[in-house]
This record gives sequence, structure tokens and C-alpha cells, in this order.
Amino acid sequence: MASANPHAFIDMKGITKRYAGVTALDGVDFSVNAGEAVCLVGENGSGKSTLIKILSGVEQPTDGEIFINGEQRFNLDPRASSAAGVMVIFQDFSLFPNLSVAENIAFSTQLSKQNTLFKKRNARDLARSVLQRIGVDIPLDTRVESLPVAHKQLVAICRALACEARLIIMDEPTTALTELEVHSLLEIIRRLKQDGVAVVFVSHKLAEVLEVSEKVFILRNGKNVVEGPATDFDAASLTRHMTGRDLPQVTVSAISETSQTLLHVKDLTKAGVFEDINFELRAGEILGITGLLGSGRTPLAKALFGLTKPDSGRITMDAKVIPLGDPLASATARIGYVPEDRLTEGLFLTQSIIRNVAVGRLTAHERYGFLNMKSLNAEADIWLNRLKVKAPDIEAPVQSLSGGNQQRVALARWLARAPRVLVLNGPSVGVDVGSKADIHNIIRELAASGIGVIVISDDLPELLATCHRILVMRNGKITDEIKGASISEEELAHRLAS
Repeated sequence: MASANPHAFIDMKGITKRYAGVTALDGVDFSVNAGEAVCLVGENGSGKSTLIKILSGVEQPTDGEIFINGEQRFNLDPRASSAAGVMVIFQDFSLFPNLSVAENIAFSTQLSKQNTLFKKRNARDLARSVLQRIGVDIPLDTRVESLPVAHKQLVAICRALACEARLIIMDEPTTALTELEVHSLLEIIRRLKQDGVAVVFVSHKLAEVLEVSEKVFILRNGKNVVEGPATDFDAASLTRHMTGRDLPQVTVSAISETSQTLLHVKDLTKAGVFEDINFELRAGEILGITGLLGSGRTPLAKALFGLTKPDSGRITMDAKVIPLGDPLASATARIGYVPEDRLTEGLFLTQSIIRNVAVGRLTAHERYGFLNMKSLNAEADIWLNRLKVKAPDIEAPVQSLSGGNQQRVALARWLARAPRVLVLNGPSVGVDVGSKADIHNIIRELAASGIGVIVISDDLPELLATCHRILVMRNGKITDEIKGASISEEELAHRLAS
């Protein structure tokens, strides 16, 4: 039997987890000291989520030992993990939207004390104290559903602190935050560390994580690849260890001077959402549209495909007017749209991979009222191979795939329809660094083939790596137009925030 590291609050040794013959974790060692920020990184499928589930008691390891504060824990369950001070903040924050800030912060604490009735005054006192602890002022009686994303995250942190958290695990903590909000969050993390609270980041945004972490653990294919001080790593070395390969810096090819205008957007307006939107998109061009949350970028993306109906304005494709608010007309005009939330808007999760691709081409394989399933599946299989979708079986449900492969399936469905314009809303949200590079290559290849691509994103490196031009939105208006190759990430961030 191994002994615990006397300096570690969390010490996991030789953690192995097998599912029906598949090894998700293979002899992983992981430790976190009190007051330390640790960066846990790896591609999708590397074992990060499984390791967190085991530490939080959701899953049981097949083999290995877990020590919390020097005490070995057997058959750890969520209640015991929480009682030991281990708290997980998931991407959706798991808050009660119809309850107040104070009620959300205090609910778990009062539940753990097995109170028969909820004590509102105690809840307010507790909520006020933990908000003061992190130096944040949020009205206690405000319903959580009305809060911005950054404040919801702070409420989730306060809820963990109210439960006397000694380790807070944050899953993709900066995905939906603006640059200023990220800086505020990192300051709060520093304050928590000074107070002895440890933090584990699970994140794809590597630069932000390195800024505040003391230590890095990298997983690949369920195994420890490397660990060490955060100062020993940069974005390039992290990427190399995560993927097992170097990802070259690729720039987008120039557009032909003779390329035609495919899409023309004129004076597009929806009251209170976006106003006087004007731009053109040429064949082979990748146009980026960015802005902070609430800038109007996502409603605009939906309007371009007819999912949101503008009050006025005009969209023309090849000089033909497309009816506003009509997605069928947009699709018929060969405009495609891959949504930001692929799980609820872009895929049929319980259906097979092959059916998710084929569903966009049913009419092309219909004859005398019957579908030719052989030709339908054969065509879909071609696109799955072209986009290098990694799946053991194309009949498996699409929900069994990693985020990067799910995004490839969503792309394959539209590419099978031969679009001339493709609108990609958050094309790499929630995918790992290796899959992100592959998706960027696919975007560049699509443009090189003559497709006009619109990339809606707040991922500045993504925009700079793929776009010929970038439009900046603020308060529903386009406020700036930038050539992608003419600006640095720092300057682009400044223009978004100013």
C-alpha cells in the first residue's frame, strides 16, 4: 500500500479506470497541494473528465488509491467527497435559475445540515460573508437567471466556499467570459489561493491557465505524459505534449482578385438586437465576425440562415434576394449553418453518426417514394472519411463521440449539401487543441475550394489564424473592420474591449 504525500491535500496514486474493456485511465498519478492552482490539460478523450469524476466520487476507480488530506478514502461517493472539501463547478454552473443569489449560495450548506426548513436570514448572512470574502458585490435577492454569465460563475464559487471548499475544480471556467471578466476571475483565484483554497483548472484556453497556475499535469490517452512547474511550459510545448505532435502555424491563403461576390447583406436590422449590418462575402473568403457577449454576433449568425427574422434589410445570394426568416429558403440558396450549441441545435445525439450526416441529403437519394439507403450511406461515409471523423462504428450514436468529432459530423452534414456559403458559429467551442487545429485546416481548405465562410467567434487566435477580414460588433452594430493579417491578438482584444 502506497503512503500519502504529506504535503498534498489531494494525492491520487495509480488510478486506473476501465469501461467494458476500454481503458479510460491507466495508472495515473495526480496531486494538489493546499493553496495551489493546478492546470489539468489533455485532448478530448484523454481521461480528464474521468479523473475528475473519480475524485468527486461520481465514478469508482478500477484500481488505485485516493488520499484526501492524508487520509485514504475507499468507495468515495459525491457526498463524502463534498464533505471532505472537494467541489466541482461545471460549465453550466448547476445553479437554480428561479432562486435568488443568497438561496443558491446557501442551499447546499443548509441541505448538508439536514435542516427541515430553509432559513432565509441565515442564508443571507452566509451569502454576504462569502461574497465579501472574494471581494464581490452581487445583490443577494437577485434571481440567478437574470445575472450575466460572469456573475453566475461567481455565485457558483461562493456556493462552494459556503460548503467550506478546500479544493475547487473548474471545468472550462473562461469559455463564456469576456477578456475583462477573465482578468477579474483570475484575481479572485489568486485571492482564494492566499486563503489556502486549491484550484484545479480543466481548460482548453492554455494561455489563461498558465497565467495563474503553479503546476501542470498533462494527460494523453489515459496516461500521465508529463507534469511540472507551469513556468516550464508555454502554449507550444503544452500542445506538443497533449497531441504528441507539433502543430505548425498556418496562415490563410490570399483571395483571388477576380473572385466573385457571393453574399451581400444590406441594412439588416432587428430592433434591440442588431442594426444597419452591411457587408459582402466573396468566393474563397473567410470573414470573421466577433464581439463581446451581447454584441449581437449570434443573433446575426442566425439571421443569415433565417433562424432569426430581421425587421428590415436584405440578404442576396448571387444577386437573388433571399426571404428573411426562412431557413428553408436559405438552405435552398446553398447557405449552410453550423450552430454554436451543437448538442441542442446541431445534432441528433441519440441517432447514429451516419444518419446525422445523411439527413441533409434524403431527397437526393429518393426514388419512387423510397430511399436508396446504400447510396445514401455511401455518400455520407465519403464525407466522414474526408473530415477524418474518428469513430469505431459509424452506426454508433453521435453522442458517443468527442467534441471535435461531433463538430466534424455537423460539418459533414452541410458539406454533403455542397453549400456555397457556410456560416460557422463558434466552430471550435469545447474542442481540444488538436481538434481545433484540424478544424481550422478544414475551414481554410473549404475557402480554397471556393466556398465563402463566415466564422462567428470570440476566440481571437482562431480568428487571426483563419480569417481574411474581421468585423467587430458592439451593441448590435459593426464598429470596425480589420484585415486578419494586419493586427496582433493584443490589439484585437483592445478593440473589442474599448
